[in-house]
Amino acid sequence: MSDQPTIFALSSGRGRAGVAVIRISGPSARLVLERMAAPCPPPRRAAFRRIVDPVSSELLDAALVLFFAGPSSETGEDIAELQLHGSPAVVSSVLRALSTLPGCRLAEPGEFARRAFLNGKIDLTAAEGLADLIDAETDAQRRQALAQAGGAFARLCDGWRQNLLEARALTEAAIDFSDEPDVAADALERAREMCRPLLADLQRHLSGAHRGEIIRDGYKVVLAGAPNVGKSSLLNALARRDVAIVSSEPGTTRDVLEVHLDLAGYAVIVADTAGLREATGAVEREGIRRTRERANTADLVVWVTDATAPSLPPPDLTTEETSLVVAMNKSDLMQSGSASTPAAASTDSAATPIYLSALSGAGIGKLLERITSLLQASFDGPASAVVPTQERHRLALHASAEALSRYLSVERPAAELAAEDLRLAADALGRITGRVDAEEVLGQIFGRFCIGK
Repeated sequence: MSDQPTIFALSSGRGRAGVAVIRISGPSARLVLERMAAPCPPPRRAAFRRIVDPVSSELLDAALVLFFAGPSSETGEDIAELQLHGSPAVVSSVLRALSTLPGCRLAEPGEFARRAFLNGKIDLTAAEGLADLIDAETDAQRRQALAQAGGAFARLCDGWRQNLLEARALTEAAIDFSDEPDVAADALERAREMCRPLLADLQRHLSGAHRGEIIRDGYKVVLAGAPNVGKSSLLNALARRDVAIVSSEPGTTRDVLEVHLDLAGYAVIVADTAGLREATGAVEREGIRRTRERANTADLVVWVTDATAPSLPPPDLTTEETSLVVAMNKSDLMQSGSASTPAAASTDSAATPIYLSALSGAGIGKLLERITSLLQASFDGPASAVVPTQERHRLALHASAEALSRYLSVERPAAELAAEDLRLAADALGRITGRVDAEEVLGQIFGRFCIGK
């Protein structure tokens, strides 16, 4: 029998429930069923069994049990599953009984998925997709996570890497036949012809990396403006609950407050920030610093201003990559026909200020429509396109594209140097799926999982 320990964990949610699922993976999985739920059922056949304590033979529960023989299982090892009644007392008693069996221990976070990776059942991108699927809160996050967990991004990366390996083989052939100039020159040129469209493809997917991160992490919206223009009231109106303290006293908001919205199936994070003015104290100055920092990293800044005395945002509040919407709040206080617009506002309909009242709710729908429109416009490709979703994906793609660009920038590179650049480009892609140097990222990836996954 293998020295690998057998792991177990509650894979369903904690607390009172109709059914609780405990998973067991490792060389002793069959033995566990023989000791606690005999006899072990045939592989992939559910059976109703009495669950007993292996030491005292006390009846713990009556449940469905399943057995999956490795390597044809999720982890590549023997797996047992106990579908218990979901009371905390039943679950704790079964977990306690499992811990008394030799070679069995409680699983660490992500250990089931990690064993699946080590046994070749999934790659690193699929593991990350599973973690994202567990955390998914919107339809867009679910669709993207399912595509990644299903291997869509891995297949794309493997295809790129295979092309690089073929180009590298041609380059190595040029080295082997260096005494035959015609053969060597032809091999090098064929390798370059293969790599030119590949570089363009890498760069195109790098430009779409931001879209994948928006879907996964959320579209970041910052409410900014002077004190007392109604940013906190607007946040409460968008959240439809009291999130921020609303007061007529200037400078009430000192720290960043966030609410999470689901707009058209996308996750949107709206942040209320400190009012921008000449600060009178150290705490308020820190709040204003955080406002500017958050605005500079946002996808969209909503400049909230008093419709009765409108003002423009500071020019350094946003970057070229940040969209801007002007929200004219307190429009209910305006005199009839007295609508005014900040002098420098654009005449572009997409940039036209939105008149609203956080107090009455008028115009809130139009603001949400504008945010949704800008969010969808930030995606320059079809919703079904495969895109990087993690920072490490982007860095690896950048490293691969950089090595490939260096290789193509030299008109007639020495074959040895060309082969090295191609190796670096292929290895960078291999790190995305775990084909090369995976150990350094395993802890970071699988540590995100809950214990039973």
